[in-house]
Amino acid sequence: MARGTFEPILTAVGKARAHQGVALGRMAIAKTFRGDLQGSSKGGMLTALTPREGSAGYVAIERVTGTLHGRRGTFVLQHTGVMTRGAPLLAVAVVPDSGTDDLLGLAGTMEIRIDETGHSYELRYSLAPDP
Repeated sequence: MARGTFEPILTAVGKARAHQGVALGRMAIAKTFRGDLQGSSKGGMLTALTPREGSAGYVAIERVTGTLHGRRGTFVLQHTGVMTRGAPLLAVAVVPDSGTDDLLGLAGTMEIRIDETGHSYELRYSLAPDP
């Protein structure tokens, strides 16, 4: 397991478009990771904000470049997030076969926490030999 913190920068891409009260938007993602995962990521996010406060959804893909417990390489994370009237449900997974270099065969899931101290992660992962 890998643990640490990260700093996200989200930048709107274009203007959100509303249809029947639901605002659809696009964001660029840039993150800096610290801890067991040292590196950065870039990616994109699609969002849907409903007229009901606290209800929304997003999907995102980000490519991470860095070092995971001393192993260098890149991998891709896929996010699926839903908030139902303030109750979050988030799944973040390593895209299968996206690992490169020392991270070939990387598989796993990431848990993200946001609190008063900032953003943190727990990456539960395994490294299998490339078949």
